[in-house]
Amino acid sequence: MSDEDFTFKNQVYFPTMVFQVTLNNCEDLNKKLLENIYAERERDRKGIARSNIPELGGWHSHNDLHKSKDYADLVDKIGQVTAKMSSQLGYATTHEMKIGTMWSIINPPGGANRAHVHPGCLWSGVYYIQTPENCGNIEFTDPRTEILMNQAKYLPNQKRPKNCWTKVRHTPVAGRMLIFPSSLYHAVGPNLSKEKGDAANRVIVSFNLNQVKKPTQKKS
Repeated sequence: MSDEDFTFKNQVYFPTMVFQVTLNNCEDLNKKLLENIYAERERDRKGIARSNIPELGGWHSHNDLHKSKDYADLVDKIGQVTAKMSSQLGYATTHEMKIGTMWSIINPPGGANRAHVHPGCLWSGVYYIQTPENCGNIEFTDPRTEILMNQAKYLPNQKRPKNCWTKVRHTPVAGRMLIFPSSLYHAVGPNLSKEKGDAANRVIVSFNLNQVKKPTQKKS
């Protein structure tokens, strides 16, 4: 059979989108965020337990950092990014994406995050503030249930097409933001940094997003 015997077309449906944003000139923002996060940890040394593993030293703040003026600059940046996302995705202009919860995580060497999802929201995101080398990649897992049931065999020593990947890992970079579907399973590998003291910590801010109706403008 030759290619002339049939018409071949690959149509991709139901993609899993991960938006990657890199903030320019973010050094001052990250320095301020780092100071605020460590100050928050001093106020609440215990923190809370979620996907982090406190027994390994991981610290998780409370979930309403977006309500503090200390994080207003980052909230504004997230708002700019999500407005662009909404436009690109064709979302209703009567609504806008807003942060529902926002928190920080500090993973020292050995710290990691279990695989998890974020129920009750549309999108979730992470912003990297301090990322020493080998501090733990974020890993996304293919959400298609058929991959859990059976997997195809591929040619050895060949790179698979991106549409056939079952896991994707992103190396954290300070100043970078990832926004992904809240239903997408993700985990963070252990921090293997060789830095000393607080310089070895992996420090991030994460957030959840939902669409909310814009306030109606009153006619004068």
